[in-house]
Amino acid sequence: MSESVPPPPAGGNDWQRRLIDRFAFEVLAEQRRSRRWGIFFKLLGFVYLFLLLAAYSGSSWRTGVITAGRHTSLINIQGIISDDADASADNIIGSLREAFEDKNTAAVILRINSPGGSPVQAGYINDEIYRLRQKHPDIKVYAVITDICASGGYYIASAADEIYADKASIVGSIGVLMDGFGFVGTLQKLGIERRLLTAGEHKGFLDPFSPEKPDEVAHIQKLLNEIHEQFINTVKKGRRDRLKLDDPQLFSGLVWTGVEALELGLVDGLGSSSYVAREVIKEEKIVDYTHKQDYFERFTNRMGATLLNAFNRLGESTLLR
Repeated sequence: MSESVPPPPAGGNDWQRRLIDRFAFEVLAEQRRSRRWGIFFKLLGFVYLFLLLAAYSGSSWRTGVITAGRHTSLINIQGIISDDADASADNIIGSLREAFEDKNTAAVILRINSPGGSPVQAGYINDEIYRLRQKHPDIKVYAVITDICASGGYYIASAADEIYADKASIVGSIGVLMDGFGFVGTLQKLGIERRLLTAGEHKGFLDPFSPEKPDEVAHIQKLLNEIHEQFINTVKKGRRDRLKLDDPQLFSGLVWTGVEALELGLVDGLGSSSYVAREVIKEEKIVDYTHKQDYFERFTNRMGATLLNAFNRLGESTLLR
């Protein structure tokens, strides 16, 4: 009779399972540690880049100006002149001051391509040009018109020592306007009653849903005339005896080509920025002082826009539920 084999003791394979489980837990723990360190180093790199951009934005490189020797300083005035636009008084004046304070600046060119904008912002820039010209009498300012220099754009240009344009440039629009709409007849046709409550007799003046009042229109016209007169005086101050004042249309708000503007005394010659730098200033090298958003500003603006879009989408999705 053969001897029977005893059964394996209970729990004999437990040590193998415990070893496998322990190995698996160690692998998972190592993966967690790796992820944590990865997140840490990524965050550290992000903070480093953030601080680097912040330091870069505060450096002298902010405007991208690196000067080397004598040069012509260029400042672009592009688009609508407004306090929240690239062509704001703060941006343009900051660029002007940097250009004038550079000891290597031979002259300053204002390259203008603007349909106009705020008379207040244009006035700030005009005043600052005169102040800097007086402070630095050896540095001349030249305005160079590209496509268009109208209204507030010409308000700024008139402060320059000389103005140049292309033969096809649009120049002028020495006038002031205020526009709007009237919907009184529309409300009547739709059977809608307008209810406007005010404290102050004229607080609701120029309301588009209320009939015009002659005294209020006259008051606004008086304001426009006064601002127009300020504009005219500013142009006369800058252009002096070069203007053809016997032309009744000069301050009517009309615009002219560069050739016609030359005949009227609104500009002094025809030419581009490079032409003025090379032939008039005699300093062909041009350095751009135009205010540009630094990388930090661009980053924060884009982040703000991204967050705003995200919130808008969230709001839209909530409303659609």
